[in-house]
Amino acid sequence: MFTDIVGYTALTQQRESAALQVLEEHRELLRPIFAKHRGREVKTIGDAFLIEFGSAIEATLCAVDVQNSVHSLNIERGGKLQVRIGIHIGDVVHQGDDVLGDAVNISSRIYPLAEPGGVCISEQVYDQVRNKLELPLVKLETVSLKNVSTPTEVYRVMMPWEQSNTGEAPAFPANRIAILPFASFSLDPNDGFFADGVTDEIISTVSGISGLSVISRTSVMGYKGTNKKVEEIGRELKVGTILEGSFKKAGNKIRVTTQLIDVARDKHLWAQNYDRNMDDVFEVQSDIAKQVADALRVRILSREAERVEKRPTESTEAYTSYLRGMYLWGRRTGERPVETLREAIQCFERAVKEDPHFALGYAGVASCCTKLTEFRVETEANKARAKRMAAKAVELDPGLAEAHTANGWASMYDLDLGTAEEEFRRAIELKPSDTGAHNGYHFVLLFRHKWDEGLKHIEKAVELDPLSPLLCGVHGQYYVERGVYHRALELYKRAVELGGSDGLSEVAFVYGKMRMLEDMKREYAAWVELFRGSYPLAETFAHMQMAYLEDDKETVRSLLPAYEASFGKDQGSPAMWVASYHFFLGENDKGFEWLERSYSRRELFLPWISIDPSLDSIRTDPRYLDLMKRLGLD
Repeated sequence: MFTDIVGYTALTQQRESAALQVLEEHRELLRPIFAKHRGREVKTIGDAFLIEFGSAIEATLCAVDVQNSVHSLNIERGGKLQVRIGIHIGDVVHQGDDVLGDAVNISSRIYPLAEPGGVCISEQVYDQVRNKLELPLVKLETVSLKNVSTPTEVYRVMMPWEQSNTGEAPAFPANRIAILPFASFSLDPNDGFFADGVTDEIISTVSGISGLSVISRTSVMGYKGTNKKVEEIGRELKVGTILEGSFKKAGNKIRVTTQLIDVARDKHLWAQNYDRNMDDVFEVQSDIAKQVADALRVRILSREAERVEKRPTESTEAYTSYLRGMYLWGRRTGERPVETLREAIQCFERAVKEDPHFALGYAGVASCCTKLTEFRVETEANKARAKRMAAKAVELDPGLAEAHTANGWASMYDLDLGTAEEEFRRAIELKPSDTGAHNGYHFVLLFRHKWDEGLKHIEKAVELDPLSPLLCGVHGQYYVERGVYHRALELYKRAVELGGSDGLSEVAFVYGKMRMLEDMKREYAAWVELFRGSYPLAETFAHMQMAYLEDDKETVRSLLPAYEASFGKDQGSPAMWVASYHFFLGENDKGFEWLERSYSRRELFLPWISIDPSLDSIRTDPRYLDLMKRLGLD
């Protein structure tokens, strides 16, 4: 792969100092992206990079990532940096650290064919990536390249911002599917939750088919009641197929209508009406999953077929309570998250009371308790209960992905990282579209400094749930830990746009890291205004963070006692966070005292000491190494 800055020579002749600044910014931006995609920097040639990859798809994804990052940076800063990229595949000769051969010569002739901000690939690369890349590939006119004897076929990658101007829907893979919220036509308004619940369960059932990539609930629920066309939804979610339908309940009778649509051709692939008793809702969900797989010509493995056809409970009452609990679980990000989670727990409790063998019900309780632990509400009790309920779910149904995911989070928050890793991997094996498992597994991998593998799993989670502000924010956190702040800022802003208002504090933090202090203060002020009523420490925390980012030790020291005083209370300060401020002040003994408190309470935040850059100063301290050993992270 060759990259080249457009217009760099002219800029050098006009303003050499400005040109050198552009060159340095360009290199700082691109090098982490090359590393992320396992590219080896062979050499720089003026303003150009020559990069070698192990596969054509890695090179092409890297090129797209580069252009997306440059495009975003230009929008953010009003800049005009533009890069051309060319990619070819072929044999090379290694001479020291350099590479030589026709493949290098051809790729150097391809990149000038790209438009500014564009990527061009040779026909050989096209043959390798055409079924693996979600972006359209457009063939250019056959060209004769300098010093290349035969005419060369070249394709350009159509970037996302180019697609939005064409009015045409790109053809995304047919097996990448979105199941939209089923419309509710129930006469009783109290039955409205059934439609959402049935949607959730169809998503869950179809997700168990490994040949399908199913968009997660968080992203599709935003389309409830939408008037958007299928083509527009398909483009936004990057799916080739959409399943939509309706649900109507009258007494014990249900009517379910479904239709499967090819997005690119706006054509029905399959449609079906089901008129059944409520007791038959499981058969309806199973049949829909099988019909979808059949219509998309995806083979269901025998173990998957067994899971698809399995009834989770024989009790209609238990299932109704479970669906109501899932309905509330989906609203946990609203204005009353703690109260909503407690209501959801009550529903799941009723479900397992009706059927003590209902594994999904126990998994539901466990997930709610884990989330309450995150909110630092009755931490010890909720953490212990999450472990019990998750273990019970796994015991009752070892083949249930949701049970293993719940147990993975409960174990990770109890600092049992070995069990958490095993459970997340098992959940992914059982249900490859389980975003919660991919997200949890990515954290465990980061704590073990397996950065590249961890990135793959958070990227997979975002791919499956592209409109989730939570996952977008977690993706941004990855880049904070890696020190790639421009990318972190882009993702945090996206999370806020998606509705994650709590991400304003993360936006503010990254501004502080980038020394954009006025922007930092503005964002922290906005965050405090939003959360002053629901988070008692909001103002104190914001002032401490600003002082930390401005290297104002005296202000941190003056605010720290009030922060420490909240330790152990609901929504109080975690000991691990208190410790980090003491380390910032150079008070290492106090810092380690607070880390020991964190360990004795088995705080869920403690494993972050493995990756938090603010703790770099204590990495060689024997007390730190001992704590890492006790956490199983040595």
